[in-house]
Amino acid sequence: MPHHVLCRVLHRLAALLAFPAAFAFAQAPTVGTCPVFPADNIWNTRVDQLPVHPSSSTWINTIGATTGAHADFGAGTWNGGPIGIPFVTVPATQTKYPATFLYQSESDTGPYAIPLNAPIEGGSASTGDRHAIAVETGNCILYEIYRAFPQTASWKGDSGAIFNLLSHALRPATWTSADAAGLPIFAGLVRYDEIAAGEIRHAIRFTVPQTQRAYVWPARHYASSLTGAHYPPMGARFRLRADFNISGYSAVNQIILTAMKRYGIMLADNGSAWFISGAPDSRWNDTDLRNLGNVKGTDWQAVDVSPLMIDPNSGQALQNGVTVTVSPASAQVLANATQQFTATVTNSVDQSVTWDVNGVVGGNSSVGWINATGLYTAPATPVNVTVRATSVPTPAAKGTAAVAVTNPPLPVSVSVSPASASVRINKTKTFVATVQNAANTSVTWKVNGITGGNSTVGTISAGGVYRAPAAVPSPATQTITAVSVQDPTKSGNAAVTVTRR
Repeated sequence: MPHHVLCRVLHRLAALLAFPAAFAFAQAPTVGTCPVFPADNIWNTRVDQLPVHPSSSTWINTIGATTGAHADFGAGTWNGGPIGIPFVTVPATQTKYPATFLYQSESDTGPYAIPLNAPIEGGSASTGDRHAIAVETGNCILYEIYRAFPQTASWKGDSGAIFNLLSHALRPATWTSADAAGLPIFAGLVRYDEIAAGEIRHAIRFTVPQTQRAYVWPARHYASSLTGAHYPPMGARFRLRADFNISGYSAVNQIILTAMKRYGIMLADNGSAWFISGAPDSRWNDTDLRNLGNVKGTDWQAVDVSPLMIDPNSGQALQNGVTVTVSPASAQVLANATQQFTATVTNSVDQSVTWDVNGVVGGNSSVGWINATGLYTAPATPVNVTVRATSVPTPAAKGTAAVAVTNPPLPVSVSVSPASASVRINKTKTFVATVQNAANTSVTWKVNGITGGNSTVGTISAGGVYRAPAAVPSPATQTITAVSVQDPTKSGNAAVTVTRR
């Protein structure tokens, strides 16, 4: 590497290593003037703070715990072809060629802006995967073909895929691409231009010998009949352990290893264990790249990227694990009443949010209003709505609460039957309390305001049975009261007159 390039790389690397991860701002990798997918795409999202996947050690043992990583790219040749997966950049004026595919039903029909003389993985005589890749930098479109064979004025291949680099769109579910996992290949290649710039800002593509008959987001396709859970699924994400010491490696390898810690590697195809994909370039030092073999299987961790997923059919991801939680998570609010909601934004210095109700910022008279502080005012009629807080700096991060707006409840009422009665001394009379508009219909009985009564005015049981005293009280007429247990401000009365005969 030229001295001035090496100095620039070392300076850039030192600055990046000193930059706190919590304050890292997403920046998409580029090719020409195009981003390689948006900055908040899953390929370009850091995973160094994500939880370790429960199957991490199992998958690593299956792949090879003692097997070293291998840079499947370089400066030289192997079997007559360049080492790595080559690509070309082309202008918007590039001629587009029709293409036919073995797996036509899962391939994009094209045409493909891949020159007929574009480099083929493994060389023109290769019997391997023969990937052909072109990036149309005028419109930011990526074209990829698997088992690509140029014809006179067309392409023939096993499968092909076209990606808009400005979009988060994934392949249709279960579709392959030019890669077994249904993923774009170019997004995961290590490119020397990134080394010269001092940073790799994306996950890196890699292969393993055996995969599960399954795929996880953002992959869309599997390529296996093996159902054992000890096999990793397509799309599985791994990262280099945070405590792996990279200080003894070259500046170039430190950039690669740093990316493996921050962005990790993504399982994209069946192949050799821990083979890392990159583009061939005469500037690579093949001897230096072989030092990456010192990274063993036990130096990796599988991570769970599901907390980053916003939509299973989109590659958009929550950046830096930013999440929004709304409290309370659910509420019942009376019509025209208010309810205060609060939003908590994690992993973000900026805690500001915007509030909406059923997608309407600030709400309206039909769904209710919500102000900038999260105070919700219910509408005049019952309705079920969703209150949502959206992070201002990270709009993909949202939190919600379910709200049921109800009419005010009818007031509790209590009546006592019979409303009046005469009872001889030492005799009994049963009174019945009816409580309306209350879930709890139990009551507390009183005689002349005395709970349960006494020997002078008479007693009353919890079941409403009144027993007259042994002598006629003065006055002879007493008041029987039933008080609602649910709402003690509500009661019903009856008059009982105690007689001698």
